[in-house]
Amino acid sequence: MKLPKTRSWLFAPGDSEKKMAKAADSAADIVLFDLEDAVATENKPLARTMIHDFLRNYTGDKARLWVRINPLDGPHTLTDLAAIIPAHPGGIMLPKVYGRADVERLDHCLSALEVAYGIEEGSTPVIVLVTETAEAMFHTGSYKGAPRVVALSWGAEDLADSIGASSNRNADGSYSFTYELARSLTLLGAASAGVAAIETISADFRDLEALRLRAEKVRRDGFRGMLAIHPAQVDVINAAFTPSPDEIAEAREIVALFDANPGVGAIGYKGGMLDRPHLSRAQALLAQVEE
Repeated sequence: MKLPKTRSWLFAPGDSEKKMAKAADSAADIVLFDLEDAVATENKPLARTMIHDFLRNYTGDKARLWVRINPLDGPHTLTDLAAIIPAHPGGIMLPKVYGRADVERLDHCLSALEVAYGIEEGSTPVIVLVTETAEAMFHTGSYKGAPRVVALSWGAEDLADSIGASSNRNADGSYSFTYELARSLTLLGAASAGVAAIETISADFRDLEALRLRAEKVRRDGFRGMLAIHPAQVDVINAAFTPSPDEIAEAREIVALFDANPGVGAIGYKGGMLDRPHLSRAQALLAQVEE
């Protein structure tokens, strides 16, 4: 299942037409209309209708417009899906999973609705928030081959609630060990599944320099994008997850060097030695640019 670019994923509350329109008009690669945390319980019926109508009337690239539904262990999920799938969203974000079984259950629901509304079965992709419950942390490596899953992301706030923590931060503001573990397990789980790892939000949308530094760091670690809560964050995230001209040029040099020396396992380059993992990383970077 081919995805659009996955650098920036911008949330917008599903009960605000103004904010949904602003998000859709932004440079975000993917827009996430939210039916979960950003919408009060009493407003969820209205939000479903508003998202459905927005999707129906949108004349741009609808593949960019995804929806975060409510979690499967609550009373809202099926109503969410029944309201929005007829309008054919670009994809679904599934929050607060307990493990792969939740993804498989969602797949069954989506398949039934796709068939009912004349949508190609299996065509609605899914991103999963895989660390928001304590139980889910033990299953982050189980998503290989899971139906529809194209990306994994993580969350720190709901995880703190799940384990009864009073805070998820150290005294210096950094994430404490359990939440750094959640980030690492998400990255490893995504790599195991062969899907994109997406970094969680930065709640302080005014501190764009801190956002830049964090986005650049997690990209070096292997993440392929980041969640955003404000349009001002989008350009920073897009820039951080876009390979620079120098990176692209070096990757092309490395690929060309190995092409010119077939069968060589290691080769000299700029005073150092390169081996096959360097070639793989160069090829992966060029694949991001050329997709």
